[in-house]
Amino acid sequence: MSQIPLSGFTLGEHRIDPPLVLAPMAGITDLPFRRICRRFGIGLTVTEMIASRAVEQGRERTERMAELDADESPVSIQIAGSDSKFVVEAAHWAVERGADFVDINMGCPVKKICKQVAGSAMLKDEVLVAKTIRAVVEAVDIPVTLKIRTGWDGKSKNVARIAKIAEDEGIQMLTVHGRTRAQMFNGHADWEDIGLAKDAVAIPVIGNGDVVDGESALEMLRVSGCDGVMVGRAVQGNPWVLAEVHAAIMGLDKPAAPTAQERWAVVQEHMQHLAAHHGVQFASKMARKHVGWYSKGLRDSAEFRGYFQRLDDWQTQLKVAEDYFLGLDAALPLAA
Repeated sequence: MSQIPLSGFTLGEHRIDPPLVLAPMAGITDLPFRRICRRFGIGLTVTEMIASRAVEQGRERTERMAELDADESPVSIQIAGSDSKFVVEAAHWAVERGADFVDINMGCPVKKICKQVAGSAMLKDEVLVAKTIRAVVEAVDIPVTLKIRTGWDGKSKNVARIAKIAEDEGIQMLTVHGRTRAQMFNGHADWEDIGLAKDAVAIPVIGNGDVVDGESALEMLRVSGCDGVMVGRAVQGNPWVLAEVHAAIMGLDKPAAPTAQERWAVVQEHMQHLAAHHGVQFASKMARKHVGWYSKGLRDSAEFRGYFQRLDDWQTQLKVAEDYFLGLDAALPLAA
């Protein structure tokens, strides 16, 4: 069982303290999103997953995905792929762009990634897992970390073996999402399986899956004994959950819910960052999902989302969002 408060750990030249990590999420954890989340008490940010072959193609969008803040440290750039040539090139590319760590993704369950024998499909080939890790570790001088699932499906869980292979090949931190690939994001994460990885290795193990508040974070730590917590989907539209999890794992009092003014200040800043980073036209499209998420559980949120998602003028979006969020009562709680 993990002790509260969690003490954090050293990774290369950096201290991961608190051991609270923002999960990489495709199309979500861009620079604007990470910039917002960093203020809520996380110890490590990770970019969204970047395919190694996309790096070789040199697309502008790929460069934007890897853009880091000058003061964003510690930060990891996550790469994916199973062809050692391309994965090594992507690892070098990540180092050149300022990554403190290179994170290898062997957990993505998406079909188009798995069809390329990347992401969680690699868990079916333990020899390939070892070969890929070894190639990256030997290629770069910064710590290499790994994110996995518990196996391909319920009949082929190999989380402990993969964890041991990772440690033996030089991985310095392991993150385990407590689901198999077959589960996708359905059912419940098996935190006991995260514990199997923790028991198999001496390197830090981060637990991921179904952490939605401080209470669930503490329960995952109790069940798995892992060294830190990664939070993903629960953060969408609710970065304040990171402050709650931070308080829980550090043994602090639960923070107060944001007021209407505090909520709007974050939404407004997020929208401004989206426009600055992506340009107004693309930011307008992204705002439809992000601003919609921020409204979830609040008064008349379904009606607001239905209306907001039909808007395509940036200034109108800003005004409509401001009117909605500032129109909420300061003490209005999230709906049950």
